[in-house]
Amino acid sequence: MRTHLCGEVNEQLADQAVQLCGWVDRRRDLGGLIFISLRDHAGIVQAVVEPDSPAFKDAEALRNEYCVRISGLVRMRPESQWNESMATGKVEVLAETVELLNASAPMPLLMTDEDGEEIRLKYRYLDLRRPRMQHNLRTRAKMYRAIRDSLDSKGFTEFETPMLTKATPEGARDYLVPSRVHAGHYFALPQSPQLFKQLLMMSGMDRYYQIARCFRDEDLRADRQPEFTQLDIEMAFVEESDVQDLAETMIREVFRDTLGVELPQPFPRLSWHQALDRYGSDKPDLRIPMELATVDEHVAHVEFRVFSGPANDEGSRVAALRVPGGAGISRKQIDEYTEYVGRYGARGLAWIKVNDADAGLEGLQSPIAKFLDDKAWQGIAGATGAQSGDILFFGAGEWLTVSTFMGELLVRAGRDRGLVQEGWQPLWVNEFPMFEWDEEARRHFAMHHPFTAPLKDDPEALLANASTALSKGYDMVLNGAEIGGGSIRIHDPGMQQAVFKLLGIGEEEAQLKFGFLLDALKYGCPPHGGIAFGLDRIAALMSGEESIRDVIAFPKTTTAQCLLTSAPSKIPDEQVAELHIRNISKDS
Repeated sequence: MRTHLCGEVNEQLADQAVQLCGWVDRRRDLGGLIFISLRDHAGIVQAVVEPDSPAFKDAEALRNEYCVRISGLVRMRPESQWNESMATGKVEVLAETVELLNASAPMPLLMTDEDGEEIRLKYRYLDLRRPRMQHNLRTRAKMYRAIRDSLDSKGFTEFETPMLTKATPEGARDYLVPSRVHAGHYFALPQSPQLFKQLLMMSGMDRYYQIARCFRDEDLRADRQPEFTQLDIEMAFVEESDVQDLAETMIREVFRDTLGVELPQPFPRLSWHQALDRYGSDKPDLRIPMELATVDEHVAHVEFRVFSGPANDEGSRVAALRVPGGAGISRKQIDEYTEYVGRYGARGLAWIKVNDADAGLEGLQSPIAKFLDDKAWQGIAGATGAQSGDILFFGAGEWLTVSTFMGELLVRAGRDRGLVQEGWQPLWVNEFPMFEWDEEARRHFAMHHPFTAPLKDDPEALLANASTALSKGYDMVLNGAEIGGGSIRIHDPGMQQAVFKLLGIGEEEAQLKFGFLLDALKYGCPPHGGIAFGLDRIAALMSGEESIRDVIAFPKTTTAQCLLTSAPSKIPDEQVAELHIRNISKDS
């Protein structure tokens, strides 16, 4: 039906006949001439219908989003009318025929960014016609090709793992699928192919990857969906550096092939503790040129107990954040920041405006300046690099809490002040704690997952020092977003049992839930490890989108609904009965 795509029509086709198909993006009737902007997935080209053309009457009847075919001759526009921002901007098509392929009902949305998300998701097939959405999804497809090319060239094999599998006791809720054949039994949709990819390493497959669909029944945010896509990689006979080097090379190739972007080489590395200490986050955005400074030694002697108490407590800290040029921040903005960090556990936010760095304490404006002496201030100024015109914010208290809320402030202030630099800043964060302690539940939880190996290969030492044990886990971070996470896995049955014990999983329960894995570990399991990348998040970063919903063809809402198909929906009682279950109303 067509000889060219709309976006392909350029000056190289001047004086040639073309047949184009697409949608009317815009129609302008200037009385003597009708201009039609014709759009397909490749771009937009302008067609012109002259009043003496047999196509003029057909062109008059067109409206936005009508599906049409236009035949005509490509000609150069007058140079004064060139549009350099478009690939087709130097030419137009002199239409000889305009054929209506299908009319469009009045559009239920504007087809612009002004459309609300609810209406966009309800009419997603129309929203996807927009150039922005076309670009996003095609960028994603290009990324997939680059991933496969990179890994195939490195000796990896693409495998598929089951979608109907066994429920897992850790992490988010599973989506459960009742079995019709086995009454009272359920499959679970996979949250990850984790155990199957480990079993493939035990089976000698050596290098595995999969672009896997995964499912989690959890509360949603802009970067979460109930069904999502991740790239899973697993390798046998490796250590941490082997997996990290491979993953770093692959990501560098994927960005080069997809966006033409060269990422820094090598990626910097920070331990989890260093990242929290310097940036207040285990996924720091290195594009923001600010860091936290610990000033404990400089305020340990002051009479201000808000500072001296934490400064003299081994498990606490006093952290300072210098915001360059921030002395002009209003008291109202400071109060807003105080309220903001309160959401992350802060009991308050101290501050100092440095009006004149050379004047010592006399050059400061702050409610807490009266509690400082020259020694304290000189130490603080040296640790933070304070200069005239800056503002310093302070957080004091338990180490992790202070690090976390000051890290949130760092990002918020950096964005508010326009300090986020252009470009791409990746890094590795490693040496995570093995466990997190839940005070309310009075038990440990795995920081990554229960199959991550500890840094020290000693089950007895792990059991004795669980609270301080570090793992062979690592995350890849890009521009403040965690895009991948992995670890070296436990390949020793004794170590796996020790981890289960610390997680409150007894031998009987472990055998019931993970017996197949524990059995497999007995048969010469090789050392192995891997990493999984969140492809929705990477595609959003590549496309410059805040929400992963804008890089997924048919996403769910934040309440896990598909507005397009009205799913989830009720099913007939007889179909429910076949599954050996019955619906119970909330009122019963």
